[in-house]
Amino acid sequence: MTATERAETFAEIAAAIGVGLRSPHFRDVAACRPTIGWFEVHTENFFGGGPPLAMLESVRQEYPLSLHGVGLSLGTASGLDIAHLRRCKALIDRFQPCLVSEHLSWSVADGIYLNDLLPLPYTEETLAIVSNNISTAQETLGRRVLVENPSRYLNLRHSAIPEPEFLAELARRTGCGILLDVNNIHVTCTNLAVQPDDYFEALAGCAIGEIHLAGHSRVTRGGAELLIDDHASIVSDAVWRLYERAISQFGLVPSLVEWDKDLPDFGTLIGQARKAGRIAEEKFAGHARAA
Repeated sequence: MTATERAETFAEIAAAIGVGLRSPHFRDVAACRPTIGWFEVHTENFFGGGPPLAMLESVRQEYPLSLHGVGLSLGTASGLDIAHLRRCKALIDRFQPCLVSEHLSWSVADGIYLNDLLPLPYTEETLAIVSNNISTAQETLGRRVLVENPSRYLNLRHSAIPEPEFLAELARRTGCGILLDVNNIHVTCTNLAVQPDDYFEALAGCAIGEIHLAGHSRVTRGGAELLIDDHASIVSDAVWRLYERAISQFGLVPSLVEWDKDLPDFGTLIGQARKAGRIAEEKFAGHARAA
């Protein structure tokens, strides 16, 4: 797919809603061919080839696709795993996704992969490390990478830069885009007593390339309540309100509903996507009437 063709396909999904596609729902897609804008899958789930790759091929024939990485470890101080990066490139070359994204986190140390997206201190040193890694990734992949804001549960002592300002500077230095996860914003701001308005204001003018919506849970630890980003339930009312705020500020950005644990029936997942579509339609229909 050429850059022009990618731009045309991106334009098609810009106002569309997608869902995160997990393996138990592949058969549902094959059986009912739902009216949905696009699908997103986790890149590393398709490194092994075999039946999953064949299923993804069949989906890609009918729907735009996004590849969302979980193991590139943009925050690793020793640099990216080039073998891992090349495997990502092979999938990108094969499937020509509309969007490519990763997390603002680290998960690799001394060649050992940890099964988690671990937090980073937001410092000038970390900013330089992550910027270099993003630049390496973009040069190797030949694509712009969207970087997702994480969910946070504590403040790291040495963090000196507010998270949204850190993201904005990454975008300025590298040309990357931002994958704005509004559920993560709600979880982080609630846990750390930060105002969502401050978060959105710091991102004004940034290139928001995608929005994620997901569910979270509420737990009690040490007598205090904590929100956990578990992607195991419907989107909460508070997150829907942040989604309205996001599209009001950033426009009709490709938006996705994620559900990774305790997967519901496929109809429930599609229903959440339909709700996102109605919110976007009502928001911009109102703007058109006001104009």
